[in-house]
Amino acid sequence: MGRFKNSLAQEGLRAIAEVKRRSPSAGDLRPDADPAALAKAFAENGAAAVSILVDERFDGSFGDLAAARAATGAPLLAKGFFDDRSDLIDARTAGADAALLLLRNLDDQQATLLLAAGRDLGLDLLVEAHDAAELERAVALGAEIVGLNARDLGTFAIDREAQLSLVTSAPGDRLIVAESAIGNRAHAAEAELAGADAILVGSTLMRAPDPAEKLAELLARPLVKICGLTREEDVEAAAVAGADLAGFVLAESPRRAEAPLPVPETMLSVAVCVGEAAAADTDLVQLYPEEDGHRARNGVLLREGEAVAHVRDLPWLGADERHWDEAAVLPGRVLLAGGLGPENVGAAIAAVRPWCVDASRSLEVEPGVKDHARIQAFVEAARATVGARA
Repeated sequence: MGRFKNSLAQEGLRAIAEVKRRSPSAGDLRPDADPAALAKAFAENGAAAVSILVDERFDGSFGDLAAARAATGAPLLAKGFFDDRSDLIDARTAGADAALLLLRNLDDQQATLLLAAGRDLGLDLLVEAHDAAELERAVALGAEIVGLNARDLGTFAIDREAQLSLVTSAPGDRLIVAESAIGNRAHAAEAELAGADAILVGSTLMRAPDPAEKLAELLARPLVKICGLTREEDVEAAAVAGADLAGFVLAESPRRAEAPLPVPETMLSVAVCVGEAAAADTDLVQLYPEEDGHRARNGVLLREGEAVAHVRDLPWLGADERHWDEAAVLPGRVLLAGGLGPENVGAAIAAVRPWCVDASRSLEVEPGVKDHARIQAFVEAARATVGARA
């Protein structure tokens, strides 16, 4: 396994941060971008690998790749329009650990030859597909790392829903990279929950005042969920505070919402249900079994009916001193709920290292009505204690 593939194969959502001065679709992004400085900063802020545009249409070159190689030991991806073995030799010589192959520009014979050349040269190859047919080709060709791009390179149009559908349908024995259209933590989490092992982010980073800081922001865990929302102004307050998930209780509760409210694109919506999942147009469903007329203690987070995280909560209106200890030993993603507020969420994160923290009652003025200052304090306290499981 090459260095690039090995880095993407680690647990948790990984990121390939891209150095890109300009884009044919968006024009200039960061004309003065220094590939060496950016590659080093990206590696120091959580990038599993760094992508370097080497094509002149992006104001890139193999010299940029060599400069990045001199500045960091992180795995480097050479990104260009490669169709010949000599291109891969140039990439390897400049210091690349991996190179991009665009199936849209290659027939199966060309792709087969380039995949073989990559193996000979010690390069991992990221094989990029844009639709179901290209994904099928990538799998048939034996590509081990498959990039699924939300951007149509012919029209430059973005279709995130189509991308997520492709990610979900991709075979589980391949490393899957969601490319393009990642603008915030919610987008990154959505790709992760759909089944992506990594995201590739370029334009969003290049447009940010501090690209490395933006990368760290996209990868920051745990996520923060504000639950029991019943009013649009409270959804807005949660979004402004920087929460990532908005929870709407559809079961019998003092915090019951008649229906999920609209959320901005910086948040994922979650329907909270007991017994069975209600028909709701939300991104996720938080489902608890029913016990003695109330919700059971623990539940599951569902995406399109598939479990994507454990939900660990307290007993109905009860307490349990073992709550955090039991949550800490669970495998995989953990959404930690039950008794969390600004005062203790930092300690909970340190003890459990959850994927997401969830608060409701502790942030209320009265059932279903949120205290906006408490929402802000909860999000800030959670962000100050970044420590999700790798």
